[in-house]
Amino acid sequence: MPDEKFDEKEMEKREEKAPEEKWRRDPLGGIVWACILIWAGFVFLASNLGWLDAILARTEEITGVGAIDKVLSAWSVVALGAGVILLIEVAVRLLVPEYRRPVLGTFILGIVFIGIGLGDLIDWNILFPVIIIGVGLSILFRALRK
Repeated sequence: MPDEKFDEKEMEKREEKAPEEKWRRDPLGGIVWACILIWAGFVFLASNLGWLDAILARTEEITGVGAIDKVLSAWSVVALGAGVILLIEVAVRLLVPEYRRPVLGTFILGIVFIGIGLGDLIDWNILFPVIIIGVGLSILFRALRK
């Protein structure tokens, strides 16, 4: 009887510490969302100071894609950056064994954010099929990896 009671108390202690230990082992999710918030803050600061329009105009000169500064808003740039950050998280989770876990949901969310960010710049008739192809490739790679 005393052993059973000891085992129950030990199990309760482990369950209480589990979320905290999980955070210590896998801080990547928190880091990613902090980076997204920091990115959003920088973009809105640049927009409020008038720098974003200048940066987008310079990007237009380099890429040759016309009217980028008139089409992309601060929210579009935030969504685009958030999507890229989430795709970087997917890559890290796939490449670093300590942080490995299912990434399909994060991949889809990243693609959706990129789609929202590029929605004003690229026609949805092109973007939607590309998203479907990306999801299909993700599922294929996941199946082949097993």
